[in-house]
Amino acid sequence: MPGENLSRDEARERAALLAVDGYDVSLDVRSALGDGDAESGAPRTFRSVTTIRFRCAEPGATSFADLIAPSVTAVSLNGRDLDPSEVFDGSRIVLEDLAADNELVVDAQCAYSRTGEGMHRFVDPEDGEVYLYTQYEPADSRRVFANFEQPDLKAPFRFEVRAPEGWTVWSNGAGELADGTWRFAETKPISTYITCVVAGPYHYVTDSYSRTFADGATLEIPLGAMCRKGLAPYFDADDVFLVTKQGLDFFHDHFDYPYPFGKYDQAFVPEYNLGAMENPGMVTFREEFIFRGKVTRSSYEGRANVILHEMAHMWFGDLVTMEWWDDLWLKESFADFMGTFANVGATRFKDAWITFANRRKAWAYRADQLPSTHPITADIRDLQDAKLNFDGITYAKGASVLKQLVAYVGQDAFLEGARRYFKRHAYGNTRLGDLLSALEETSGRDMGVWARSWLQTAGVNSLTPQVLLDAEGRIDELAVVQEAAESHPELRPHRVAVGLYRRGSDGSLERYARAEVDVDGPRTVVAELAGAEAPELVMVNDDDLTYCKTRFDETSLATLREHLGALTDPLARAQCWSALWNMTRDALLPAREFVDLVLRFAGRESDIGVLQMLHAWANSSLVNYVAPEWRQTGERLLAEGALRELRAAAPGSEQQLAWARFLASVASGPEDLGLLRGLLEGAEKVEGLDVDQELRWAFLEPLAAHGAADESVLAAELARDDTASGRRHQVRCLAARPSAAVKAQAWAQVVESDALSNALVEATISGFSQPSQRELLAPFAEKYFAAIEGVWAERSIQIGMVVVQGLFPALQQSRATLDATDAWLAAHEDAAPALRRLVLEARDDLARGLRGQACDAAAADASTAG
Repeated sequence: MPGENLSRDEARERAALLAVDGYDVSLDVRSALGDGDAESGAPRTFRSVTTIRFRCAEPGATSFADLIAPSVTAVSLNGRDLDPSEVFDGSRIVLEDLAADNELVVDAQCAYSRTGEGMHRFVDPEDGEVYLYTQYEPADSRRVFANFEQPDLKAPFRFEVRAPEGWTVWSNGAGELADGTWRFAETKPISTYITCVVAGPYHYVTDSYSRTFADGATLEIPLGAMCRKGLAPYFDADDVFLVTKQGLDFFHDHFDYPYPFGKYDQAFVPEYNLGAMENPGMVTFREEFIFRGKVTRSSYEGRANVILHEMAHMWFGDLVTMEWWDDLWLKESFADFMGTFANVGATRFKDAWITFANRRKAWAYRADQLPSTHPITADIRDLQDAKLNFDGITYAKGASVLKQLVAYVGQDAFLEGARRYFKRHAYGNTRLGDLLSALEETSGRDMGVWARSWLQTAGVNSLTPQVLLDAEGRIDELAVVQEAAESHPELRPHRVAVGLYRRGSDGSLERYARAEVDVDGPRTVVAELAGAEAPELVMVNDDDLTYCKTRFDETSLATLREHLGALTDPLARAQCWSALWNMTRDALLPAREFVDLVLRFAGRESDIGVLQMLHAWANSSLVNYVAPEWRQTGERLLAEGALRELRAAAPGSEQQLAWARFLASVASGPEDLGLLRGLLEGAEKVEGLDVDQELRWAFLEPLAAHGAADESVLAAELARDDTASGRRHQVRCLAARPSAAVKAQAWAQVVESDALSNALVEATISGFSQPSQRELLAPFAEKYFAAIEGVWAERSIQIGMVVVQGLFPALQQSRATLDATDAWLAAHEDAAPALRRLVLEARDDLARGLRGQACDAAAADASTAG
């Protein structure tokens, strides 16, 4: 509907006109129980009654409230009953002749969701229990109650909820049950998108946090953590609480502003679209952070990072909120940075900056080279733009830039600027300039110049060393050359450390000299390193201080080709791997050479997160960047290497588990598949490897994809694991089978029907697109371009995004697919900008893959000719 996609101009106009004093929201979700939806096919609904008290700066003016609901029973404005059929169009309620002080009451029937947007309803197949939770960002609270759906119209909220008997209900404030209704304490002024309700027979664990401040004041915070009853046996709430308390201590130490929202509950909920959401007092997480099987330390580190990321939002985003989604970075970039900053500073995960350099920045580098790249402070015209802006630029690049900012102004000045920002704008809304002014005060630097270069321009720079030696073999001059893409030519100021490395007598590759320097412009000489011994490796972003693509001179690249595994510093090693991967994606390094480096050196990688990232990159090399004629050879080499490292890994180690999962991802030959089948059946053993239920499903997917596990085998496995997780795994494996009929059925379930929930849509798409089935999937390329505009128009934006991204014919790697994409774009210039963005991004990935394949083929030809 036209009104669903709120524009920035409309939001600004409404914010200038209205100020909200408070909400009373009453929900009745007893209808959540019962089988099926209504026989008429109408959606299952719940009653939502909202009272909004607000002021109008221009009495007599007209405005609107937001609500997406199947029906509205009654609307009352200032005691005047309005005809719902006249004022409600399905997404907006027109409000005419407003008074200076107003009261709006809306009684509506709102729909439960199966897409993770609004009030999501989940039925656990294991025990039939029903679970509810809400998810709103950026603008789905209007699916649950009438409101003014924009971040700068903050207000206090009072919620009450009638729920089925025996259920517990949680919201942002503390709640209690009386007379069959859960009533919750009024919140501080917050934005609509961070209100929250969680309801159902959740397993709930409690703890508490206490802090005494320097002035003698004591803060007590009740802590809670919850999950579905079926996951309770796996729920390590003690570790969740440990990280939570460590984070609260850390942020209290650094922010000098006590946690402002009372209690702190954390809910791990099913079929969640995001990693987590920072609802104050009631944070929600995807339940996959509860580990049903053995996982590596990297998974625990990742969960801790997310817990701390969401906690940082209590200050950056909840206490102080951006005015509009243009400045989304004011919360997401800061939370992403603070998650790692706190992980290193407060928890057992002292190497989290390595993960950041290797994983988070990889996400940012990819996003920043897409045609849809944008400045960190983006131009967000409407809500569809906002939905797509939760990307690698806003999160990981923004966090990387903040890491650079800390190096630029100093950690003390940075944190003092944050403290002033919180105190100055508590419970308010801000723009870019509000934060910059605080940082200027504390650092004494002109933040405008920095902001223009780093926040208001797009693209990633490349830094390459140039080394000139004198007659005695020492450095005569070392310079850093900065380059930018033609499409985004900005050369930025970088604070970098340049490190020099040589091999020692024991063969280890270690740093022997380092200098920090401000790189500015196309070429910067590092005078401090003149006269140093000739290096074997030069790192131009040592210690990962700035955001850039690192390149190597020929000597450094030759050293890495032979001695990458000898590099002793784990952060430097992770950065080298990341740089080599960027070179592979940029068609500067043949993909088979990257695969060879993984095969030769990944087994010596000590950081488990880096190792798992190398596995993912090696897989991507094989699928996207190697020449097609070498793909089968590459598959065999990777499978052989994975099996070799699996058998060599220490029994029971996380490296062993990582290599077992990697073997499953690359298995294709009879020997590999036979081993997986033998491990499943117990006929084969690998000492120390526990083939738990999650690993069983990981082994079953390649067996299904290669025709070695049929429907009966998958049904038997589901009987072993008839849970929500098991159902998702089975759906994925069923869609992976190499059959035209199977693919047609999966396509119909996702594209032509909306019967599947969001989680099962994702599982079906994941199984559908198998790299070993390119020919089988070829007929769906034409169907894709014929279907996506209808999908975008008819489905929710979340499902639309999943389908458009997930079913793009990326495996049909040919000029013909590129031409078909270009033809669709040319014929649909008036399509929704968000839809065009997704197709443009997929096209760019495809074109990049073809360039990589050409590079790989050319290198092979040159090697043969040589």
